Amino acid sequence: MKFEVIVNDFFENLKQDMTLTQTNNKRVVGILNDYEDGKWRYDKFQKFIWDNIKETALSHNERKALLSDGESSILTEAAKKLRLVEATDAIGRGSEIAEIVLYGIMKHHYQALPIVPKIFYKQNKKDEAKGSDSVHIVIESPESFSLWFGESKFYNSIENARLDTIVESVKVSLSLDKIKKENSIITNLSDINDFDEINESLRESIKNYLSQDVSIDKIKPLLNIPILLLYECEETKNETIYSNDYKQKMIDYHKERATEYFKKQINKCNDVHLYDEIKFHIVLFPIADKKTIVDKFIQIAQVYRN
Repeated sequence: MKFEVIVNDFFENLKQDMTLTQTNNKRVVGILNDYEDGKWRYDKFQKFIWDNIKETALSHNERKALLSDGESSILTEAAKKLRLVEATDAIGRGSEIAEIVLYGIMKHHYQALPIVPKIFYKQNKKDEAKGSDSVHIVIESPESFSLWFGESKFYNSIENARLDTIVESVKVSLSLDKIKKENSIITNLSDINDFDEINESLRESIKNYLSQDVSIDKIKPLLNIPILLLYECEETKNETIYSNDYKQKMIDYHKERATEYFKKQINKCNDVHLYDEIKFHIVLFPIADKKTIVDKFIQIAQVYRN
């Protein structure tokens, strides 16, 4: 991955509140961009977005069909799928970027396969592929897999009051109806047949596991929930060099924020059936300035669309 992973550990080893229980099924990942010539590297961050956008905005078959037309054609078609270009509210103008960044992290950090390209399906307002912001499968071995339903937010800050929204989103995503709907989307997509990384035997196993006839209780031990918090950070904005001191400050902050987040999640979600069987991964990624990122992204998207 283009960025440095500064935290990658079990929450049990990082938590700052030793009274917290139900922590063995949780991990914390902290990611940082670096600096150049005294400035946070916006260009590197934008490149990461555009390098990964095609797998979130285009189906596998669309990407394959456009290969002969070149990268520019693929990005043009991907840009046409974006809702962000028309969005006017503050939340809408950042949510799609967070989805794309989460896809990139899933691909590069977790080696996950993007089974459901959510921007591709969400752009059709009549489509039912809502719910989680990303749906991935990780091949654990030739005979086994794990299922990943991601949540992503792009916030101006991640102080305590902002954490309640994503805790609520996570709880909703764990409801019986939501999990069954996501499973149905996966098994009904032709894309699952197009990944060479999935052998035929495992492909059938995935479809059998995700069948509507199979109890969700059987799915939950395979279920991972990556939770990306892409957020504007004063420390990151004011820094001018990628120093060990800066990295340590961010490590300490990520430990503290992870503790506050999981404290809220445990309190809100511990009544979910088989909660301790589900694995949760909070991914914290600070950026320097949200408006600059969103405005530049829209500018590039409009160039491709036109």
